[in-house]
Amino acid sequence: MIRKMEHDDLGQVMEIWLDTNKKAHDFIGEAYWTDSREAVASMLPQAEVYVSLGEDGEIQGFLGLSGAYIAGIFVREGSRSRGIGKTLLDYAKEIREKLTLHVYQKNARAVKFYRREGFRVEAENTDASTGEKEWVMMWE
Repeated sequence: MIRKMEHDDLGQVMEIWLDTNKKAHDFIGEAYWTDSREAVASMLPQAEVYVSLGEDGEIQGFLGLSGAYIAGIFVREGSRSRGIGKTLLDYAKEIREKLTLHVYQKNARAVKFYRREGFRVEAENTDASTGEKEWVMMWE
């Protein structure tokens, strides 16, 4: 089941956010993610965030949107490769006509996922905060 994030979800969402970022972006020092945690936690309640719940009611993953921009899709480690990210992305495709996102080029798993889901590379940038190359991808 997918629903909008509620205030009480923030702890689980932030746990998933931190763990996923550290593992998916092992080419960026852990301190970057740990240092960003407080700022992200303060922004999330104002964002458009959708969570995917497991049968036990535990949050399995979440997706953040800002207009047509996907701020990220994050899935709990034990729940990856079970279609949760695709389900969240499909939900976003249902409520938006067009989607864009940034993805680090070194995050090969995410790049492959987005390409498989119909996203195409529109531009290449360097993330100013990490110095890492990223792609701007779009789906419509």
